[in-house]
Amino acid sequence: MILGRVIGTVWATRKDEKLTGSTLQIVRPVELDYSPKPGFVVAVDAVGAGVGEIVLVVQGSSARQTVKTQNKPVDATIMAIVDKLDIEEQG
Repeated sequence: MILGRVIGTVWATRKDEKLTGSTLQIVRPVELDYSPKPGFVVAVDAVGAGVGEIVLVVQGSSARQTVKTQNKPVDATIMAIVDKLDIEEQG
């Protein structure tokens, strides 16, 4: 899974009919302190995330395992909105 921040939305009026009604979000990966990492992924939003929210993105065949993405042409899905991280570092 990828920890990331939703930074925008993709608007595509013409797309595969299996994606009709799906929201496509642009997600930038982040470090544990929420600082941005390079790159981005476009993911189908299965949980109603908004711009600015920290989310978990799953990729590959697992991206097609949510109720909203089952049997759809999807390679990345926002499957959780993160409320809080509890991190314990030793050393």
